[in-house]
Amino acid sequence: MHPVNLPYFDLILDALAAGDIPITTAFGRHIHWGYWSESPNHTPTPEEFAQAAERLTHEVYNAGLVTAGQRVLDAGCGFGGAIASLNENLTAMDLTGLNIDPRQLAQAKTKVTPTVGNSIQWVEGDACALPFPDGSFDRVLAVECIFHFPDRRQFFQEAWRVLKPGGYLALSDFVPQVWLIPFLELGAALQLKPGFYGGVNVSYAVEHYRTLAADLGFQPHMERDITKNTLPTYDFLFNLGSKKGIDWSQWSAFYQTLQITLASRLHWVKYMILAYQKPEN
Repeated sequence: MHPVNLPYFDLILDALAAGDIPITTAFGRHIHWGYWSESPNHTPTPEEFAQAAERLTHEVYNAGLVTAGQRVLDAGCGFGGAIASLNENLTAMDLTGLNIDPRQLAQAKTKVTPTVGNSIQWVEGDACALPFPDGSFDRVLAVECIFHFPDRRQFFQEAWRVLKPGGYLALSDFVPQVWLIPFLELGAALQLKPGFYGGVNVSYAVEHYRTLAADLGFQPHMERDITKNTLPTYDFLFNLGSKKGIDWSQWSAFYQTLQITLASRLHWVKYMILAYQKPEN
């Protein structure tokens, strides 16, 4: 097991335990960016942000062609938001949420109850060493979490292994322009300890994903840049932080959030949805 060192999760978990209404509203179900078809003319409220985060989840699992009657694995499931969404919207589903952090799974277990005809299991485990037999799932999802995994190639290999022939892998990730990668790697090398967002690797360009998928035999299904649809997230984060009196200097929260905000607005880093199919044969 890799050690769990995610200060932003610590902050959210503490807020949930304290009954903090804005943070619970915004992050009690999904812990990822939001998706807007059109940018609002105001800073999103916690309720609006939660709705946008739900929409992003739909965008990812729709990219993986998730439909009723499937076995679906959500790797890095957080508080179980994607599993909850699938459970509420589809029938005859066999759903599995996997996370390396037992605290997140404990939250998921208290929040998500299977509807009639669906089954849900929560598994503590490593996304790069999936504890499931070959060919176990029709779909594998990784919603805004692959940058925490120690090795993308190993995760893709494991996703390939546990997918049935014809199955799909769908994920969302922060994907940099190739020219930016040396600067990101230098910054990571100079960083003395993981910051507010923990161990994060955003040095994987879309060209790397294309090569990785081809090496393993995945067929490309979707490469979708939704950066502009996620930008209101940054206004919401900074506004929430100022209202909650968050010490932005703690865990380098302000610096890291400002970095990804500027990089996204300049389109140096793209927020992308990627999906791949394991061939039938």
